[in-house]
Amino acid sequence: MTAFNRIGCRNGEKGFAYIWALLLVAFMGIGLSLEAEVYVTSAQRDKEKELLAIGHQFRYAIGRYYESQVGGFQAAGKHDYPNSLEDLLKDNRTPDINRHLRKVFIDPMTGKAEWGLLRIGGKIVGVHSLSDKRPIKQGNFEADDMSFNSKEKYSEWVFTYPSDLLLRVESSMASPLTSSLAPSAVSPVPTQPAVNQSVNQPKNP
Repeated sequence: MTAFNRIGCRNGEKGFAYIWALLLVAFMGIGLSLEAEVYVTSAQRDKEKELLAIGHQFRYAIGRYYESQVGGFQAAGKHDYPNSLEDLLKDNRTPDINRHLRKVFIDPMTGKAEWGLLRIGGKIVGVHSLSDKRPIKQGNFEADDMSFNSKEKYSEWVFTYPSDLLLRVESSMASPLTSSLAPSAVSPVPTQPAVNQSVNQPKNP
């Protein structure tokens, strides 16, 4: 083999080694990207679980407030929803300290202690995230959360008391003879996140 041929072989070997090095770097990059994607997805699923757990606590707290018959409401056998989240932290309807919620939690999807509030007649009947991000979880919810199926945004996961309140609202709006809600309240679920989302409730004629 001539010197020229030997040099050509060495150059060819170096070329193949360079190509293999590029492929190795490419494969490592793809692997790292896939690993990062799996991590992000796993982290989002964990946040979803946390949001559901927090939402259930809000629903339970609103329910406790609503079912607590105090003052004039006790005598009349009526129920009332809270005016603000602070009412859940300390129920001022009684002289004793009565807390339905330990604290106003941080929304795991936004990282802020800010929540959208669904109101009927000015009262808080539900709480939801302000995140417009699309949920990974699209089904297999608990019975009380079945209305969250196939939602496009976390802000559409509205934790109401009772859990089927929005279905009742939609049903009552579809039956104007039995409806106690204003026909103008077309959609109780906000299409855009808002800190206070209200559904008007007119006086009975």
